[in-house]
Amino acid sequence: MSTRIEDGSHRIVYQGEPGSNSHLACQERFPAAEAIACPSFEDCFAAVETGEADLAMIPIDNSIAGRVADIHHFLPTSGLHIVAEHFLRIRFALLGVPGATLDGVKTVHSHVHALGQCRRVIREHGFVPVISGDTAGAAREVKEAGDPTQAAISPPLAAEIYGLEVLLDEIEDEDHNTTRFVVLSRDLETPDPGNGPVVTSFVFNVRNLPAALYKALGGFATNGVNMTKLESYMVGGEFTATQFLAEVDGHPDDLPVKRALEELEFFTTEVKVLGVYPADPFRET
Repeated sequence: MSTRIEDGSHRIVYQGEPGSNSHLACQERFPAAEAIACPSFEDCFAAVETGEADLAMIPIDNSIAGRVADIHHFLPTSGLHIVAEHFLRIRFALLGVPGATLDGVKTVHSHVHALGQCRRVIREHGFVPVISGDTAGAAREVKEAGDPTQAAISPPLAAEIYGLEVLLDEIEDEDHNTTRFVVLSRDLETPDPGNGPVVTSFVFNVRNLPAALYKALGGFATNGVNMTKLESYMVGGEFTATQFLAEVDGHPDDLPVKRALEELEFFTTEVKVLGVYPADPFRET
């Protein structure tokens, strides 16, 4: 990856409020960068497209909840490129206003996914879950309410930002809860082939022919290319038009990957590479 990405002299946007997991991912991956919160994914994409920001940190998959809705629709038409990936171990804490006690908490506020990933502690303590738009936003709302009977399920970073106390730590049900983020840029930046593990992400539309998908993917099998992701979704509101998002290990200039992509084109109407980027070391674990 270029030194422009790694030197930290850039602005990176994320969806959510300060203290969210996306904010934490920015801090972990680019500690010297200026991290800027955006209300929506659309705002993140627009900020990079217009040059207001250099990069965007976007969640794409979670090990429990699966793919993040809408991102797969934004990526192919955004004009942005994936230049890096980052895996974040998701940790949640129960946060209350100063002076609050665990026994005094009645309601817990958080994003619907976070509430679903912390069912055990909610059930054990008899908390009433209340859905908020964002995990960090829930922490802000609890601080603004100033009510010791309200608590937030949020990343621990939110406690520092909003001046809350950690009543319980690491309350997530599963210790493998991990979110994969992709880093987006206006500029297409690819590592040189043969310089460490690489991931290639691309989308394609299959031709409306019998066994077209089977034939399209056959080239990856015959060339020994490992496909790590294959997801389908409808495009254009048509039930017969299906687009696929795929990821493979390897560089497009590697001969096996090159041959597989060439064979893919015979059975598709469009193939678009979204990014070629270094594989995160987390993949090895």
